[in-house]
Amino acid sequence: MAYSNIVTGQFVRISQVPASVWDRIRAKIIDMVILFIYLVATLVFFANMNISDNARVVFAFIFYVPMLTYDLLWEVFNNGQSPGKFFLDLRVVKVDGSMPGIGDFLLRWLLFLVEGPMLGFMGLIPIMATKSSQRFGDMAAGTMVIKQNQQQSWRLNLEEYSYLTDDYKPTFPQAADLSEAQAQVITNTLEPLSADRSERISLLAEKVKQVLAVNSDLSDERFLYKVLHDYHYYEFNNI
Repeated sequence: MAYSNIVTGQFVRISQVPASVWDRIRAKIIDMVILFIYLVATLVFFANMNISDNARVVFAFIFYVPMLTYDLLWEVFNNGQSPGKFFLDLRVVKVDGSMPGIGDFLLRWLLFLVEGPMLGFMGLIPIMATKSSQRFGDMAAGTMVIKQNQQQSWRLNLEEYSYLTDDYKPTFPQAADLSEAQAQVITNTLEPLSADRSERISLLAEKVKQVLAVNSDLSDERFLYKVLHDYHYYEFNNI
């Protein structure tokens, strides 16, 4: 399962799970069913109205514009959720975890009007291919659709990163390529009370050197600490 992890300018880490293609398809099906029911109801309503043709045009505009702007209106006024997204606990957010603005919702909606007719199911390809499961409209607007019940946030304890002073110089640039899960493995291995600590540190240090394609004269423990510190340096440098 892919996770999107961000550290905000307020030093709050946000971990969120992008909605899968299947999640988004199911949400869209629910919304399409609702729109179909709405369409049938309006057709029946118009059929039973004894009004002039000009009045019918006005009423048609009033009734059918909401159909065209269905996603936009729901997401703007319902905190990033259409009914389909609500039932599946999905939500549109910015990639940094914040709430999109009206301009962001408008941009992703306008591009969907282009993506849908032009690409059809081909529009699912970027969702499957990108780390944050973004369609083209999401990429342009800087948004993503997440599983709301799996979004977490917590404030970082900055005392743990006191070594990251202004003059800190990283030794291993390759540490920037580590994933959060890999960094956590290093952290757990360096825990003072871990069982067979020395052996685990030695094995992990060798593995990390292979993964990062680096050599070092540092002891295994100091090497792992240095890699971990460099990883945190690059992580905070991207804030």
